[in-house]
Amino acid sequence: MYDQETIDPPTVLDALLNDTRALGFTMACELQTGSFLRSLAASKPKGNFLEIGTGTGVGTAWLLAGMDADSRLVTVDIDAAAANIAKRHLGHDSRVTFHIMDGAEFLQSSARGQFDLVYADAWPGKFSDLDSALSLLKIGGFYFVDDLLPQASWPAGHAPRVPALIAQLTRRPGFVSTALAWSSGLMLLVRTND
Repeated sequence: MYDQETIDPPTVLDALLNDTRALGFTMACELQTGSFLRSLAASKPKGNFLEIGTGTGVGTAWLLAGMDADSRLVTVDIDAAAANIAKRHLGHDSRVTFHIMDGAEFLQSSARGQFDLVYADAWPGKFSDLDSALSLLKIGGFYFVDDLLPQASWPAGHAPRVPALIAQLTRRPGFVSTALAWSSGLMLLVRTND
């Protein structure tokens, strides 16, 4: 089986990737990761989803592709130039709400136990404010991170933090975890109790 041959990307993906390259943004969601995100979103009908790190909206597009008509997505990024690309291509979809703000501030001000999925694709919710991000999940909710395998596009300080993050997530009480050495390096946690 060749996993990249079976991926059916959202129709908006080419336009998003063109604008992503034009901006010089190098941390967009990979095809395999996006396909996995779409499946996770599809598993939660009437779901309430959070993406920390909108970027240019590539991951956002995959989440929207998996969501049903009654699901909602909140996506947060501090980089207005990148997030405006996402808003231009995806803002017509009433299921998504964009917040241009610091992810840590968003996490710290949000109510506990409200999301079925938290996709932490930025520093906040992954390398900082992890407790806040995990507290937002409902029982049975997914916490999902990518970019755990070495990549040339990693920003300074990313590499030394990955092993500690994986160790924290693996030992986390109240969660079941699975690490995947696939795509950009993925980890999925499921909340089992409070």
